[in-house]
Amino acid sequence: MDKQKLLIIGMVFPEPNSSAAGRRMLQLIQLFKEAAYDITFASPAQDSEHEFNLGLLAIQKTKISLNDESFDTFVQNLKPDIVLFDRFVIEEQFGWRVSKYCPEAIKILDTEDLHFLRLARQDAFKKKKEFTISDLFSDTAKREIASILRCDISLIISDFEMKLLVDEFKIDSSLLFYLPIFADSNLDFVPLEERKDFVFIGNFLHGPNWDAVQYLKSAVWPLIHKRLPDAKMLIYGAYPSQKVLELNQPKSNFHIMARAESAAEVIKKAKIMLAPLRFGAGIKGKLIEAMEYGTPSVTTSIGAEGMQMNGLWNGFIVDDPADFAHHAIELYKDENLWRNAQKNGVQLLENKFAENLYKESFIAMVLDLKDNLTMHRNKNFIGQILQYHTIRSTEYMSRWIEAKNKKIPS
Repeated sequence: MDKQKLLIIGMVFPEPNSSAAGRRMLQLIQLFKEAAYDITFASPAQDSEHEFNLGLLAIQKTKISLNDESFDTFVQNLKPDIVLFDRFVIEEQFGWRVSKYCPEAIKILDTEDLHFLRLARQDAFKKKKEFTISDLFSDTAKREIASILRCDISLIISDFEMKLLVDEFKIDSSLLFYLPIFADSNLDFVPLEERKDFVFIGNFLHGPNWDAVQYLKSAVWPLIHKRLPDAKMLIYGAYPSQKVLELNQPKSNFHIMARAESAAEVIKKAKIMLAPLRFGAGIKGKLIEAMEYGTPSVTTSIGAEGMQMNGLWNGFIVDDPADFAHHAIELYKDENLWRNAQKNGVQLLENKFAENLYKESFIAMVLDLKDNLTMHRNKNFIGQILQYHTIRSTEYMSRWIEAKNKKIPS
C-alpha cells in the first residue's frame, strides 16, 4: 500500500531556533513522520540561512508562487491526502486551489496562535485603552474564523483560545483540536550554584517581544538593577534591528546580545527568565524552554495565558512593573523559592506539555477524519458555504493578478 502523502504549505521554511512557530512546525512534522507519512514542505518564502535542513528528515522541499497557476499543476501531480496550512493567511492564498484540484484532501489549519486576538490586544495597547471582548470582532477575526470554518480541523495551541472560539464565536468543537507545543522534562539541570543573571529571548520581528524589551529597559530593569547592581540582564533574539541594538547599556548591566546560537545554552545558565509581555496570544516558546532547562520565570498574565494548570507556575505571574521587579528580586535571592519554582515547572511539563499526552489522540483524529470526511463536512455546512463563495471570489481575484503579472511591460 502506498504511503499517505502530506503537503505542508508554510509561511516560511521552519526555523526552530528562531521562534516558537518554527519549533511547533518541526514537532508537527515529527508527528506525521512517526505515522509514516510521505511529506512535502512547500512555501513561497525565500530561503534563510537559519532554516532547518528538511532533507535530514527525508522531506521534499519545494518553492511555490503566490497567485500562480503553477501551484495547480503541482498539487494535482502530488495528490496529497492531507494538506496542512501554516496560519490562516496561507489557507487564504492556497486553500481554494487545494479544494478545487484535490477536493478529497483533508485540510488542516495550524493557527499557531489566534492572530485576531493578538492584533486586537496590540491595537488596544497602542490606543492606551483597556482590552475588551468587543475588540475581537474585527475584519481579521472574520478572515481567520472563515479560514477555520473552511478547514476540516484547526489545531489550537492554547486552551484559552479553544474556549474563546467555542464560547464567544460559537465554533463547533468538532472543528478544533487542542495541540500545544510539546516539551521535554529533562531533569539534568545546571545547578543553581553555577547560574547567574537574568535572561530574555525572543524573535525581534514579533511585536510583543520588541515591546517587552523596551518595557524591561524603561520600567522594570531600573528597579531590579538598583537592588541587584551586579546582576546582568541579557537580551537575546533573532533579527535585531538597529533600534534594538541601541538599547544596549552596559553601564546599567542591560546587554543586547543579539541572536543566540543555542537557546538552550543561554537559558540553562541563567538564574531567571524575565518575560514582561503586555500583549500577544498563543503559547510562549521562551517560557516553555525556561521550564525545560529548569530556569524559573517571572511573566505577566498575558505571558502565562494558556500555559498554567490549576494555578501552577514556575515562578510568578504579575502585571504591575514594581511588583514584577519585586518578585524577580525575591526569586533571585531566595534559594527555597527558586527551587520550588523549578519543581513547579517540571510538573507543568509532565502534566500539560508532554508529547505522549496528545500524540495518539492526534493521529486517531486524523484517521477518523479520513474515514468519515463526507459526514464531517456535512455537519459543517457553514464551512461549505464559505468554501463555495471563496472559491469563486478568491479565484477570480487571483486569476486577475496572474494575468496582470504575465503582462509584458510596455
